[in-house]
This record gives sequence, structure tokens and C-alpha cells, in this order.
Amino acid sequence: MAEKMEFFQSQTVQDFNKEIEKYHLGPLWNAIPDLMHKQPTPQAVPYLWKWETLYAKLMEASEIFTPDRGGERRAIYLQNPGLTYRQPWGWASTTHTLYAAVQLILPGETAPSHRHTQSALRFIMRGEGAYSIVQGERIFMEEGDFLTTPGGLWHGHAHPGSQPMIWMDCLDIPTIYAIGGTFSESYPEKIEQPKVPDNYSAQRYEGGMVRPIADRKSQVAPLGSFKWPQTLAALEGLSRFEPDPYDGYAVEFINPSNGRTANPNIASWMQKLPAGFHSKAHRHTSSTIYQVFKGSGYTVINGIRYDWSQGDFLVVPNWAWHEHVASEDAYLFSVSDLPIMEKFDLQREEAYEENQGHQTITDEFKPLQP
Repeated sequence: MAEKMEFFQSQTVQDFNKEIEKYHLGPLWNAIPDLMHKQPTPQAVPYLWKWETLYAKLMEASEIFTPDRGGERRAIYLQNPGLTYRQPWGWASTTHTLYAAVQLILPGETAPSHRHTQSALRFIMRGEGAYSIVQGERIFMEEGDFLTTPGGLWHGHAHPGSQPMIWMDCLDIPTIYAIGGTFSESYPEKIEQPKVPDNYSAQRYEGGMVRPIADRKSQVAPLGSFKWPQTLAALEGLSRFEPDPYDGYAVEFINPSNGRTANPNIASWMQKLPAGFHSKAHRHTSSTIYQVFKGSGYTVINGIRYDWSQGDFLVVPNWAWHEHVASEDAYLFSVSDLPIMEKFDLQREEAYEENQGHQTITDEFKPLQP
């Protein structure tokens, strides 16, 4: 090995490497160690964003930016500290593949309709009275609702209600940007007008996971809004049985016309971790972003403890050991790039075998304070 390293560092090799760079060529013999790791080594890092900070900055932004002044959306995205602006793929990235943000719309505001190749979803965190209009359907949003907007669909937001409304956005922006597939288009008028009754798709699925016979053929988004009471009922049903040792009680939002994930490139779950639950540690190639909808507890990621409470966001990069502990009943909404990993046949999972499946805590994360 020492002889090999000495050869690669020799003046002859270095001179040749420099010479071929003139012709926009590169030496694979030098690049292999960086291109082909023995296991995933993501540049994204675990991180926790506190609700208090997010809320304070959104309120400050509301004094400066409106949908009509300073951009169509008043949204603050979660920039992973390991993915920087100096990396072409790193800006506006919460993980290598996914973008997440918090968005605020105030009473009387309108965020214009547009469409793009990126898929989008929303999880409603706070407030009431606002709606998204997707392909002519006004979907009124309530806390705990999950809304899906796959790529290519017209969508905008408006707020005829009386309370500020805050939700989580997640899009596959980094993925689409990296593969050069970005297209976007503004709606000809400010916002699309209704074409069907309000909350049309949710009404069609009031019976839960039984589908109208018209939806037997696969469609892009036959159900645009998954209501919190139905999600909660599903979790309560699962809670009668033993929890999954890694994820507690978890349900996945799916496209009812084909059984696949509600968004093509983004998996979305809601988990219930009952008070006192301590999951076993594992890791997988898919990365995950958590939003703490209710409750409190902590997550151990690669030996570091991250304490979370209602409103916080937590990112677990791919191939990072992680386990959850709930101090009280906790509900965690999460998104992941599982469908992307599965499409490339890259999804792997591994259980932590030491110490009865639990990591040793070596340090605690200290969040930045405003």
C-alpha cells in the first residue's frame, strides 16, 4: 500500500494528471477513493431546527415580504449545514435529495398559482381558514392535514380566513435540479379559479381507504388532501397492537388509485410514539426529515442526543444510526427519499446490534438561539 501511495504521489504521475486537465480530462486512478465509497458518506449532517426560532423568523419575514412584494411565497427553507452554497447541489437542500421549508400566509393574502416539474407536499402545522387550489379544486387546510401536489399540477394559495396559517413544504427540488429536469410556469392569471366543489377529493374519500370505482385506473393525484381525523383514527387502530420496534405506530400516505406513495419521489408518514416508547436503533440509505406535530422526546443520531418538542424539525441523513424516545405521546410527520432509493435499487436497512439495540449517548445537540 505504501509503495502504491508513493507511486501516485510521484512527480511523473502528478505532472501527467495536470497535463490531461488541460483537455478537460481526469485521472480515474486518483478519483476512485472519492467516487466509490465502501458505504454512504453523506455530506448532509443531522440537525435540529427549533420551533421558537422558525416562528420568530417567519414573523419577522411577514413585516418585510408579502406574496406581492419580494416573491410569490413567504417561505423559509431549512438549509442543511453540511450542504453549502459553495456546492452546486447543496443550496436550498435539507438532505441531498429533498427541500423542506416553513411557509406563512396571512389573512387576505394570495400566493399566485404556478406549476413545475418538482413534486410538492404540505403538512399543516398551525392556523385555519386558508386554502390551496390544485387543478381547480380549493382544498381548505386544517391542522394535521397532509396535502399532495405531484409535479406538473397548477397550484396556488389564498387566505380568506382570519388567522395566520403556517405549514411545512417539502419538494424534491435538489433531485430534479441535479438531474437537469427543472421546468416551471406561472399561471396566466393571478390564481386559478375553482372548477369543482370545494374539498372535492376529500369528500369523495370520506369513507377512508375505499376508493370510488372511477379511480381504479392509476391517476396522478386522485386524493389531494388527507384529513387529520382519519389519519389519527388509523393510528389509534394500530395502537391496539404491539408497536414496530423501530418506528412505533406508523402509517404512510399513498395514492389510492395505485397504492404507491402519494408523491412519486417523496414518501410521507405519520408516526405515533407512545409515552415511554424507546425504539431500537437502525439505519437506512433513505434520508428523513421529521416535523414534530405534537409531543416531546429525543432522538439519538450517531450517538448524539437531539431533544425535540412540538413544532421542531429534525433531519436524519442517509445511513445514520438513529433511535427515538418519547417523553409523552408524540406524533411525528416525516418525509423521506425512500421512493428515489427504491427506484435505483439502493435502499438498504441495517439494525444496530450492540447494547440491545441502543446507542451510547456521547454528546447533546445545542440548538442555535435567535
